[in-house]
Formats: sequence, C-alpha cells, structure tokens
Amino acid sequence: MEEKVDILIATYNGEKFIKEQIDSILNQTYKNIQLIISDDCSTDNTREILKQYEENEKIKIFYQEKNLGYLKNFEFLLKQVESNLYMLSDQDDIWKEEKIEKSVEKLQKENLDLVFGDLEVVDENLKTIYPSFVKYKKLDRKIEKCIGSYKLQYLYNCMTGCTIISKKKYIDKILPFPTTSEYMVHDYWIGFIVSLYGKIGYLKEPYIKYRQHGENQIGVERAVKKIKNTEKLRDYLIEIKIGIFKTYVQNEDRIPKELKKQNRQALEYYEMIKNKKRINFKGWGIFYKLYKQETFSFFIKNFVLFNMPFLVKN
Repeated sequence: MEEKVDILIATYNGEKFIKEQIDSILNQTYKNIQLIISDDCSTDNTREILKQYEENEKIKIFYQEKNLGYLKNFEFLLKQVESNLYMLSDQDDIWKEEKIEKSVEKLQKENLDLVFGDLEVVDENLKTIYPSFVKYKKLDRKIEKCIGSYKLQYLYNCMTGCTIISKKKYIDKILPFPTTSEYMVHDYWIGFIVSLYGKIGYLKEPYIKYRQHGENQIGVERAVKKIKNTEKLRDYLIEIKIGIFKTYVQNEDRIPKELKKQNRQALEYYEMIKNKKRINFKGWGIFYKLYKQETFSFFIKNFVLFNMPFLVKN
C-alpha cells in the first residue's frame, strides 16, 4: 500500500500558472496524496482558482488573513503536515507524472530521510532553457562528493525546495525558520538540518519543469551573476557568508557540538576580512577547513578573492 504524502504549496498572486501546477500534481502516477495549499493574501484571481478545488477530498486550502511572506507561509504549511512524508511545491512549475512515485521509491528503497533532485529549467511557455539545473549551476561534483555529509549544504545551497521529499520527524528541528539572513532561505535550512541528523539522497533524473518568468520570487539568475566589479562581488560574497554563519551561530541549539566552534571561527574570519583590501594573513586555517573539499581552482580563486583582493581588482 502506498504511504501517504503531504504536498505543500505556498501561493501568492499565482493566477497565471497555479491551475496547471495543481493539475500536474493531481495527475501523478502516485495517488495517495494530500495537497495542502496556503494562499498568502493574493490580490489577483488566485483565490478564485483555488475555490474550484475546495470540494476535492485530496486538497486542503488555507486562506491567510494577513500577508505572511513566503518564509512564514512555508513555516505555516510545515506545521500542517500530518503524514510521515511531505514534499514542497512551487506554484508555477509542472511536475512530471512520475515525480512523487520516483521520489518515494528512492527514499524508501535506500532508507533515506530526504531526497532532492535535478530540474529541467523552462520558460513560461515550457520551452527548455537548461536541461539540467544542477549542471547549469555546476553543482554535480559537489553533490556527488558531499551527498553523505553536512558539507552538502554548509557553504551554499545545493537543493531546490520544489524537488524535496522528506520525513516529518525533522520538522521540530527545522522550525522556526531562521530570519537573520535573507540568504538562508527555507530550502537551504531544511536541507542543512536534515543533512546534520539524517541521510540524504539525490535523484539525477529531472522530474520537474522549473518555470522561469518575470514574476518568480526566487529564480535561476542570482545577483552574483550581475555583479561585474570584483570589489563589489567580494563584498557581496562576504555579506552572504556572514549572514549564513551568523545564522548558524544564533541557532546553536539546533547544531551538533562539534560544529559550533567552527561556525564561530568562520563568522569571525568573514567579519575580519570584510575590511581587508590588500592582503590578509589571519584565519587561513579556517578557510582551508571550509573549502578543502572544493575543486583546486575554486579553492584558489576564492582564497585570492578573499585574502588577496588587490590581485584581482578590476
């Protein structure tokens, strides 16, 4: 018998694509599902579209009375999870019909606690932009090397939330979501926490058409791609690392003892180099500990950028 899976969708002004996404979930080969939707005070026709599904016994819909923002909306949804397994969904993608089946199969066969996967990146008309999001973002080597370790999610996010299936038992450790840094988004934190305490697997086959359009809240193109000045790029990357490690330090009660000292050292290092414009001789040990699993070229480029910025100045 199929194990029941709760699927969580946070909606906000999604009238253009939400029906297509809901239908793609209802048309899955895996049938034992409950779709839990929370609308965050949409001002378009999203609520009218959702009302068409209110009689469907597989769907539970919540209409928020005040705008929560996407982070708190996902937090609300996680608190509604009833089944042992849950999945996250965006409001504007298309799930290929075997997505749930293959995700559950992978998790159960390998006794995993979380499974994430690749995506096919498409435009708003579903025309392929990148066949593999993971290869486009050059994450494949990192995933292959670090899949059994917390390092998979430690320095940057390797998981896209809409690919995740995970177990309910970790939600108590995940919530509440940290709000210290805008760079520690919900899927980053979920993946990190489960990687600390559970076993993670990766599905190479993309089972989602990951739609990119002008209204995405979190899209493929990141601000880092738009920064051409090296000094500004360095400042931006340091800002991200400070935000991430400040989040870890401020949430030490949820992090294993052996990582606490390292997180504090990393935060001190990035705060220290923030104002170094020539050359830095301090904290090289913590830099090596953080980046030693990366490729040699990645290690050297980041070492020079952070510690010898005058060498790469535009």
